[in-house]
Amino acid sequence: MTVVLDPVHGYIELDEIVQEILATPQMQRLRRVRQLGYSNLVYPGANHTRFEHSLGVMHLASMLMKNVNTVDEEKKNELRAASLLHDVGHGPFSHVTENIIDKYTRRRHDDVREILGKGEIKDVLDKYGISSGNLAKHIKGETSIGQILSSEIDVDRMDYLVRDAHYTGVAFGVVDYNRLINQMQFYENRLVVAQGGLKAAESLLVSRFWMNTSVYYHHVTRISEAMCSTAVEDMIENGELDPVGLRQMDDIDLVAAMRKSRGHGGELARRLDSRQLYKRALYAGLDAVGKSVLKHRGKTSRVENEIAELAGVDPKDILVDIPKMPEMLEMRALIKTDSRMVPLNEASHFVSILQQAHMDNWRMGVYTPKEHCEAVGKAAREVFDVKKTIKQFKLSDL
Repeated sequence: MTVVLDPVHGYIELDEIVQEILATPQMQRLRRVRQLGYSNLVYPGANHTRFEHSLGVMHLASMLMKNVNTVDEEKKNELRAASLLHDVGHGPFSHVTENIIDKYTRRRHDDVREILGKGEIKDVLDKYGISSGNLAKHIKGETSIGQILSSEIDVDRMDYLVRDAHYTGVAFGVVDYNRLINQMQFYENRLVVAQGGLKAAESLLVSRFWMNTSVYYHHVTRISEAMCSTAVEDMIENGELDPVGLRQMDDIDLVAAMRKSRGHGGELARRLDSRQLYKRALYAGLDAVGKSVLKHRGKTSRVENEIAELAGVDPKDILVDIPKMPEMLEMRALIKTDSRMVPLNEASHFVSILQQAHMDNWRMGVYTPKEHCEAVGKAAREVFDVKKTIKQFKLSDL
């Protein structure tokens, strides 16, 4: 047994199985995959990686399993391995490239069966009699104990919230995960939170709300990540990048490939390198654009071309970013009271109002180089039929 010092959780114990999994090249690649993509352009300290996050998730999963008497040693070993390997399917810059990889390969980051079933990882798992198929199911939350790793309230969320808050310096990532873990148990094959953990569960949702607003959906992060994903897709379409190989790259590999690109991807890479980012020509909430705007998600090229034509600019100088509708799966987590089990949003009136707050914070963006902002903004407002949402006050109203 050896230990490593983690800045978030303190000392983390590593047994032989864990050490051998960590030594595989597939896990070592995660040292070079940043957890928060381009968020370091906003928060300079946000350079932590999927590798240390994976260690943290394994640590929290081990803590939780100590409190659950129904899990035997074999399953505990499987879940410890699964928690280490749960992010091994991430491509470079984590979620920045996920939708592109999914589009061309039909693989999300938690679709890891193929990765676990070959190479050095398979050798380690076979050595210790661990089924790669079982691990793949645990990672997707398809098994009972897999809920510890992937469910409405899981150790993955607990770690990334406190870790991301630590490295960004944002003071909103306060989650009483020790209390929450101590109040979690299996009941009727469901991972539930006891009544005594309600406040800790509330702290997790509040933390995620503020982290979404301050970090994950910060407009500079959205702009830089939209530029990166556009560059990557342009390179794939031009035959400069293999989408299957993309998933096996780290951040360094992708940046090097982007810099070599002779097309639009290369120009976007140069802008990212020097932080010459596109600016917001339009930044509007659902109250201004309506839910009908969501029909353009995943197929924005038509509206980009339409805006470009109206504004008299090159379509390549326009990026339309339409996030998915906010959702808080944690609200469906079950709270076990003395008499029954109820969803978290029913057990806590405070939590029930957070969903609307998420909706209020949703923003779509149209981004373009600074010199085109005025023309593109005017065209975008026309294309999306943006409603005026700022009340015009009269002196008599004051």
